[in-house]
Formats: sequence, C-alpha cells, structure tokens
Amino acid sequence: MLLNIMRENNTQLHQGERERDRLPPISNPSSSGTDRGPKLPYPSLNFISNHKKEAGSHSLSSQFILPGIRHGRDLPPICPDVRQKHQHRITIDILPPEVRARFASDPVIPIRTKTAKEFQEDIERAAVSGEWKHVHDFYLTTFDSFLELNAAFKKEANAPFNTIEDSGINTKFVNAVYDALLLTPPDTQRAVLKGIINSLLREWKGRRTKDDLRAYFILVQNPQCTSPATYVIYAHLLRQIAALGEADHNFLMHWFKKLSQKRFKQLVERLHFFISTRLFPAKPEELPPMAKCYWWIPSATKVLSLLNAANSISCTPIMPFVDFYNLTLDHTDFMEDYHTWQTHGNSTRFTFCQFPFILSTVVKKAIIQKDSEQQMISMARQSLVDKVSRRQRVDMSLLFLNIKVRRLQLVSDSLDELARNRADLKKKLKVTFVGEAGLDMGGLTKEWFLLLIRQIFHTDYGMFTFFKDSHCHWFSSWKCDNYSEFRLVGAVSFCTIP
Repeated sequence: MLLNIMRENNTQLHQGERERDRLPPISNPSSSGTDRGPKLPYPSLNFISNHKKEAGSHSLSSQFILPGIRHGRDLPPICPDVRQKHQHRITIDILPPEVRARFASDPVIPIRTKTAKEFQEDIERAAVSGEWKHVHDFYLTTFDSFLELNAAFKKEANAPFNTIEDSGINTKFVNAVYDALLLTPPDTQRAVLKGIINSLLREWKGRRTKDDLRAYFILVQNPQCTSPATYVIYAHLLRQIAALGEADHNFLMHWFKKLSQKRFKQLVERLHFFISTRLFPAKPEELPPMAKCYWWIPSATKVLSLLNAANSISCTPIMPFVDFYNLTLDHTDFMEDYHTWQTHGNSTRFTFCQFPFILSTVVKKAIIQKDSEQQMISMARQSLVDKVSRRQRVDMSLLFLNIKVRRLQLVSDSLDELARNRADLKKKLKVTFVGEAGLDMGGLTKEWFLLLIRQIFHTDYGMFTFFKDSHCHWFSSWKCDNYSEFRLVGAVSFCTIP
C-alpha cells in the first residue's frame, strides 16, 4: 500500500511539472529582471460553482481565486494601515459547506410521547397477557443513556428548565415507572441495571449540563438500589453526584425538597441502609473489600447531606431531624473519628464529625463528655508542670476547680468564685460549704448544683419564665442590665458536664 501511494505521488508530481511548463513566463522577456509584468485587472473573490472542469478536479484551490494578487511574486502589503478599495471579506456565509467549521452544541433530545397513563395501561396488559416485550423495550431504551432519560421523563424535551424551583421532570411518570419496575420480569430489571452502568460510564468525563443533573435526580430514586446486589452500581452513582460542583448541588438540593414526603423518606432510608450495610455487612463476601471501596461511605454521606440541607430549607421540614441519625454509628469507634477530625479538620480526609446531622444524641453526648474530661486532665497537668518549672511547692488542690460558698448567699458566692477562678473552669469541680466539715467526693458538688439550679430557675427569682404548654423554661422578658448571672448558668453547665 505504501508503494502504491508513493507511485501516485510521483505521477502527480510529474503531471504538475508538465502543467507548469505550459504556463507563460512570469516576467516579460523584454524587461529587466526587476521589472514586473503588465498590470492586468484581476477579479475579486469569486467562487466557481456549477462550472464544468476539464479534469474534474474538486480541490479547494480550484474553487476560488484570491483577490488583488497579480502573480505569485506580487503579494499585497502586510501593513495594517493599508486598505484596498473594493476588497471583499471572506465570511462563514460565503464559504462552501465542506470548509465551514462545525460548532459544538448540546445534543438534541429525541421526542418521546408516552404518558404515565399509557405506561400504566401497558403494564396492566402485560400483567394479564404475560407478554412483557413492549414494557421491556421501553425500560431498555429509557435507561440506556442520560439523553433517553430526559427524553422519557422531561416535560418538554428540549426546553431548558434551568431554575432551582422546577426540575422540568414529570415526577408522576417517574414514580409510575419505578413503582412498576420491581414487578417486571428479572431480565427487564437486569436490562435497567446494565443501562445505568452504560450511562454512568458514558457520562463520567462528559461536560456537565442541567440535563445531566436531571438524569442523576432520576437515577438516585431507583428502588433497585435497596438491594446489596446493586450496591456497586449505586456507589458509582453516588460518587458522581458527590463529585458535582457547589452550584449543581444547589440545584439538586432544591429539587429534592420538591419530592413528596414518601419519596424523600425512601431516599434517606436507602442511604442509611447503604452506609450501615457497608460498615457491618451481613454477608461480607457479597461486597468488595473495604480497602477497594473506601469511598463508598463518604460519597453516600455527602449525598445524604444534600437531603438534610433540603429538609432544613423547607418551609415545613419534610421529616424530623432525628430521622437523619444513623444509629449504627453508636457502635463504631466514634472517638477515633473525633480525634481524626480534631487533627485534620474539614480537610479531604473524611470523618463523620464533618456531618454532625448524622450522629445521634448518644454519640454527641459521649464525645462532649470525653472531650471535657480530656480538657480537664490537660489543664490540671499544665498547672502542675507550671508549678514544678517555677520550683514551687506542689499542692494537689491545683488539679481541681475549688469553690467555697455559703448556703444563704449561694448564688452570689458561686458567681464570685467562678469569676475569680475563670482560668480553672476546665478543671474538675470541687465544692466546699463554709462552716461545714466534709470532703467532696461528688456528693457536695451534686448538692450545690441542685440547690443553685432550683434557686435560679424559681419564678420569684425572675431570670426564667416557665411555660405550661411546652413545660419548658425560657429567658424572662424583664429588662436585665447585668448578664453575669446568665453567664453563671452557662459556666455551671460547662463545669458539671462530666
């Protein structure tokens, strides 16, 4: 093949030389070498169309003649300030189709006219007759790509719908298709999963559009993702959603809050079950090793945070915030997770503490208590080191926050003691009642706390007001010029956490 190409090139070269020999000489024989030939009028740019060629050549050079060029050696000046009269510009409109540049544009979504009512009728006929081919073809086509998902479920195929208030998706149709999916034969359900795999692989590195967001919004509602057998596909879907930009997440968050309470709750429960199953799988052999799928839980948690944000910005919360707690995390080493978060913060290293909405009250209380104890030990150790470094006598009282109060002036004495020992507030509390013998092993601190709280929250004291409807105390509406007593309540609460 290479030899034939070389032979053709040589033939064309010889033909070009013979044609060149037939051309008239460039310069006039009667003139000197520096003289040019006679000035001849040359036409401006004209395309030769509908003209018969002798050799039948269709090259671009044979289709138009450059303007204002007399000979190959007589080129127009390249000075920017020189303007030639009656010079025509070459525009995209006058270029032949074969040399026009093609501009990238969004793909045109095909038109699909099936409605939710027609689909339900197809399902009913298939269930009666046992012939599912028509339904199978619909699922096979619809889930084959993001383009087909938009064609099937978008209200208007090629309308933009680039607002956070309207996703442009026919939600009723999506619900009907998913409700019927689990009733279809196994081969139809497998065809849907294969189509999702192809869609995700095809769109992973593509340019993101709002139609892509709509496809993600549809796919994440798939009820098949409840089964651990589909978790590999589900994890890749969650990974792509979690990797979207902040602006795209904002769109998804507002679209999620438009879902019905039933669909929204199903999404939350599905994500929780995915996280819990990955942490404590019933059959570990069914899932890949944790080392190979370490990104599963972070991706699911980030998508769950979008749902939590959607629930928070709703005028009326779609579901109680306690439903976002994952009780499986109560049985994990959450203190290690907390220490990792303390060390790395909100960096690229994932911790559950970055998403506190998922941690139950039990976990949060335990973390606060452990952290408070560690701070007390740290402060006591620091005081002891300071004394030793100064070569001062070491007293065991340095390890505690010691306060002395009188029963009759309990509030005022407590306020003065806490203000005077502000630097020791993180140490363990030890209380002594003036004029009473006793060693505080926890009992005196508990008594002091109960007496103080009872007095502060008494209605006659005026700091707080009790509401019978809610059975809660709230700040009094009286004008208060001194907030030190309210600060006392906060300090007491902090000192008595352990």
